[in-house]
Amino acid sequence: MAIAGARAYRVGMPARALVVKCTTVEPEPCSQAFTVAATALAAGAPVSLWLTGDATFLATPGRAESVALAHAAPLAELRDAVLADGTVTVCTQCAVRRGLGQDDLLPGVRIAGAASFVDEVLAEGAQALVYGAGGVAPAG
Repeated sequence: MAIAGARAYRVGMPARALVVKCTTVEPEPCSQAFTVAATALAAGAPVSLWLTGDATFLATPGRAESVALAHAAPLAELRDAVLADGTVTVCTQCAVRRGLGQDDLLPGVRIAGAASFVDEVLAEGAQALVYGAGGVAPAG
């Protein structure tokens, strides 16, 4: 997926990993999280998108397709771009609390817990962003 305005990293420069956490199904913060993740991928950065809380439902068939936001790329297209070239992870506890198992999720989505999230956000050079009902906050 080509994202207008995305710049590729300079050849030979290591790409900084981006870990994006989305905690809500509210259209605006979801769109922001998925847009940033897809744009970073288009720019050549490694991206890991974590879906927690009610956002776990966005990893199930048909849910992202039902989210619409004016003047924004379709959420399902952004999700599919991240699935194709990045990593999409659903929080273990969040999935269990919502009765979701691996078979309920889209192909390519993984379930992992806090230890995996911590490993990713503490990796050298990683930048973490958290999008939720209150907006975005740097997480590292």
